[in-house]
This record gives sequence, structure tokens and C-alpha cells, in this order.
Amino acid sequence: MKVLLDTSALIWWLSDSPRLQTEARATISDPGNEILVSVVSLWEIAIKVRIGKLQAEIEEIENQVEREGFRRLAIQPAHLRTLMSLPQHHRDPFDHLLIAQAIDEDAIFLTGDRQATRYPVRMSAAD
Repeated sequence: MKVLLDTSALIWWLSDSPRLQTEARATISDPGNEILVSVVSLWEIAIKVRIGKLQAEIEEIENQVEREGFRRLAIQPAHLRTLMSLPQHHRDPFDHLLIAQAIDEDAIFLTGDRQATRYPVRMSAAD
């Protein structure tokens, strides 16, 4: 199955954080699953680093994503069309686009964001 990690799930996985649930860890580590990491998450991390909300090295994160064998997901026009059809239940533009990508890619959205349950996306809890 395809699984799109939200930004928090990606950070928790790469930092081996105890915040990531056992079930989420099993999903990510299952070699039968295709794990997707969106450029949207990398963009969100870069912004948080620039404004001082996160300490990380974006280049190291990119290297870790590659070493893990995760597939990097670019933003496609179809994702933007899906985004435009979503209701605005909350104001996080990164989550909106990640949700649109998960819907369009027919992927499970692995997230800690409880607001995602308000959208028509298949999801699994990260925390």
C-alpha cells in the first residue's frame, strides 16, 4: 500500500521519536509498503528552520529520505486541482496540499493532525 507521511511523522521517524506510535512505525518499516515523502514536507521543514521553529539540516533530511528508500513526491497539477476542491476546515496550507496529494495518489495519509479526519482522505494516526 502507498503511505504518504505528513511532516511530523517524517520528522518523528527520522529522529526515532517516541511520539511515533508502534503501529505507525510498523507501517513505515514494512517493506511491502511504498512510503511517500512530499516535497511539501521538505518545504515546510525548510521554512520552520528558517524562522527558528525547528533545528534540522535539510540536506541531511533529504539524504535520510533517500537512504530509507522513500519515494519523493513532487507537486503535480492534479494535486492542485484536488486541493481546490477541498473544504477549509483548518488553515494549514501544507496539510491541505499533503491531504490533496494523499487523495490524488490513493495513499494512506499517516498524520498526527486530528483535523485530517474532517477531509475525505484515508488516514492512519502517527501519534
